Formats: sequence, C-alpha cells, structure tokens
Amino acid sequence: MLITIPDVFSPDEVRALRAALDGADWEDGRQTAGVQSAQTKRNHQLPATCDVGRDLGQSILERLSQTPLFLSAALPLRILPPMFNRYETGEAFGVHVDNAIRSNPFNGEPLRTDLSMTLFLSEPDEYDGGELIVEDHYGPQTVKLPAGHMVLYPSTSLHEVRPVTRGARVSSFFWLQSMVRSDMQRSILFDLDQTIQTLADGLGADNDHVRRLTGIYHNMIRQWTEV
Repeated sequence: MLITIPDVFSPDEVRALRAALDGADWEDGRQTAGVQSAQTKRNHQLPATCDVGRDLGQSILERLSQTPLFLSAALPLRILPPMFNRYETGEAFGVHVDNAIRSNPFNGEPLRTDLSMTLFLSEPDEYDGGELIVEDHYGPQTVKLPAGHMVLYPSTSLHEVRPVTRGARVSSFFWLQSMVRSDMQRSILFDLDQTIQTLADGLGADNDHVRRLTGIYHNMIRQWTEV
C-alpha cells in the first residue's frame, strides 16, 4: 500500500524548514548505509543526532501525530526520529530494500521497519530527476511530490532515488513500526476506516450502520494489533 499524505506542512512552513536545513552541516550519506546499500548510495545527510535535525524531526513527529490520514494508514507503534538527505547533480540511491531492524540513534531502542516515509522539502520544479521509484504489486510507482507532501510505503518494497540532473532534492526520510505488522491487514483497516469516516460525514456518527462498522473496525484492530 503506497499512500500520499498531502499538505503535512504549508509552503511557508517548508520555507522555514529549508532555511534551517540549508544552513546546516551535511555529511556523506554512505556513513549511515548498510554494506550493500553503500555501494549504490550517493547523497548527503544531516548527522542523525545533530541539533538541527533533532529539532526539525521533532516538529515533523508532532505534526504527524495530528494528521488523521497518516494515523489511519500507518497505525504507528514506534517511529524513528526523522532524518534528512540532500541529492545534488549526479547523486542517486540505486535499487535497494531498507534494513529490517534499525536502532534509535538517541536511545538505542530497536525498531522493526514496517513502513518507510519520505517528506518532500523541495518543489518538483527545483530539480530534475530525483524521482522515488517504489516497486509494488502493480509494478514500479514513480513519486515526485510537492514540497510539504509525504509518501508512505511498505519497507519491504524495492525502491530507488533516480539521479538528480539539475538542482537539489531535499527531503526527510524515516521509518516506523506499526501496531499491525501485515501490509495487507493495514490496507484492509485503512479502507474500512476511510469508508466509516465517509459514511459518518453523510449519515452522522450516531447512525446505526456507522456504529456497527465502527465496532467491526475496532474488533479487527483487537485481533491484528501487536502492542
């Protein structure tokens, strides 16, 4: 399940984020890559524990905690602190799959990577190339979103960032462990939740059918969650 979360940040908010990022000290992105990924990774990242990254990452997490579409799609249990990368001309990240287990850089807590996220912080016309390509059941999906929009996709997916040929592609990337391990089950729950919300808008939350479907949703949550 690949889902776009629009307007996580407004254009003015993105400009403030970028002002802080553009003045930060970036390092070679291969320092945080696994053995296999390091062979195909060419970009720059903020150090995981730097003050700028930590503060901006906290702002992202606070915003997502108030974003219903994200919560419905991800059912997050734990989220790694957001990181930040920058691809300039000639830089790319070849086809790879994310590590299954990652550690929180601040406390060492391990996390199973169920879902990967990219929050775009450059407008599409600021750079050429740099598309995120995600393999799913329907073939490769090309993602290049407006600044402030985010994409959420299974960490089991093969994916890549195509070479940037002009400008700079700046984004935040991070992972989460969901309360529901199975992507198929999360998809079912997401579709059901979105349907309930649509019906509630039209019929009212106190409608008998809406209440019954809501009960089914929560019973499925009880059946499938790992907490």
